[in-house]
Amino acid sequence: MHYTIVPVTPFQQNCTVLWCPETMKGAAVDPGGDLPLILRAVQAKGVTLEKILVTHGHIDHAGGVADLAEQLTLPIEGPQREDQFWIDGMPSQSKMFGFPPVRSFTPDRWLEDGDTVTVGKLTLDVRHCPGHTPGHVVFIHQPSRLAIVGDVLFQGSIGRTDFPRGNHADLLDSIRTRLFPYGDDMAFIPGHGPMSTFGEERLYNPFLTD
Repeated sequence: MHYTIVPVTPFQQNCTVLWCPETMKGAAVDPGGDLPLILRAVQAKGVTLEKILVTHGHIDHAGGVADLAEQLTLPIEGPQREDQFWIDGMPSQSKMFGFPPVRSFTPDRWLEDGDTVTVGKLTLDVRHCPGHTPGHVVFIHQPSRLAIVGDVLFQGSIGRTDFPRGNHADLLDSIRTRLFPYGDDMAFIPGHGPMSTFGEERLYNPFLTD
């Protein structure tokens, strides 16, 4: 699997464009905004987008989903259905966080723990990892040893749980029982900031060390 990271919105959210090198078909994961930046990256890599993947319903991750889906006629997969209230509230989120007006959307496919998504000839595992939001999902490509974890886990930190229906205990459980078992060598792209590995965070993340 090949990928490029495009930081978008004033929150510098990591939109990941990933693609199958055999077919050059790709997906935009969490196109939160700044669509011209994302589309320039797609064009520069010679990728044809075939879908949008969404980890969770916060505006910096999902604010550009409706427009990108409409512009390129792309299906939307994710997040898990418990985040519907965040997606339905996209217009009010835009006011709350000072974004231009943003439209809500309905995913073509809600995702559940244990599902898979395909991009070209690639297959990614879906893990439901609630805590930051109740419907947050993570995408894992085991052959590449790479996970796209949204706002569940960061280098040296974890996702906030002070938003509506956030839950600190659920977040820690998601990380420890649904992510760390993939192994210390699994690299991950967080929703913000630099990449890391599960092993580095298991050993050194102050929120996770026992």
